[in-house]
Amino acid sequence: MFGFYLALVLLPYTTKGETPTGSCKDILKGYLTGQLSSVLGAYQIEALKEEFKSFTYLIEKSMKKFKGQVNVRIQSSGIGNKNIVYTRWGKRTCPGNANLVHSGYAAGSHYTHKGAAVDPLCLPRNPEWGEYIDGHDGSKAFIYGAEYETSGFTSRFNPYQDQDVPCAICLFKKRSVVQMFPGRKTCYKGWNLEYQGYLMAGYHDYPAGTTYNCVDKNPETLHGGRARKFGYLFYFVEAVCGSLK
Repeated sequence: MFGFYLALVLLPYTTKGETPTGSCKDILKGYLTGQLSSVLGAYQIEALKEEFKSFTYLIEKSMKKFKGQVNVRIQSSGIGNKNIVYTRWGKRTCPGNANLVHSGYAAGSHYTHKGAAVDPLCLPRNPEWGEYIDGHDGSKAFIYGAEYETSGFTSRFNPYQDQDVPCAICLFKKRSVVQMFPGRKTCYKGWNLEYQGYLMAGYHDYPAGTTYNCVDKNPETLHGGRARKFGYLFYFVEAVCGSLK
């Protein structure tokens, strides 16, 4: 927080050999109301105007320097230049104001694995590999594609059953915070809506742990992903009354 304080002291203007006939307050009041001619005369009016011009010039020069220093501090601190990155689950594209980093495949651990990683990942369509050996061998962690498990919810979502899940990595410039608000369809005051969706996670009785994710309310699917191959599964979340009011 920067504070700027300006103290102005106005002294009565006099010429050599003259004595002011009024106080500073009277002179300023007379100048502002146009009655100064009756107090000091036309010469003093012009002199006082010149003093104000000179004073105004110095203030403007100081303010320009001050603003420049503030801008340098803001730029060096990164304020105003922050960006956010988030994943849009269930879509291949980003909302209108965000830039698409990459459009990919939702993936994660298999729903039956006890040692599963909980978080899903948005994998790129053009992966790059390090050193590896072809085959399904050795002691490793595994990653599988993700599927919708939406049957029995509403008829609108039945066609998505067993379909593979797309995702998009989105970049929003000049923003500093991204947050999912479960249980809300609209934003709180001061927040901007990126996209709406349904809270989804893994089935409650499967061994693998999962996380809650917001999947777009109008989901898309991946081409050729209709086969029931399982993997990381997205189920709708249902609230249970009790300790949850």
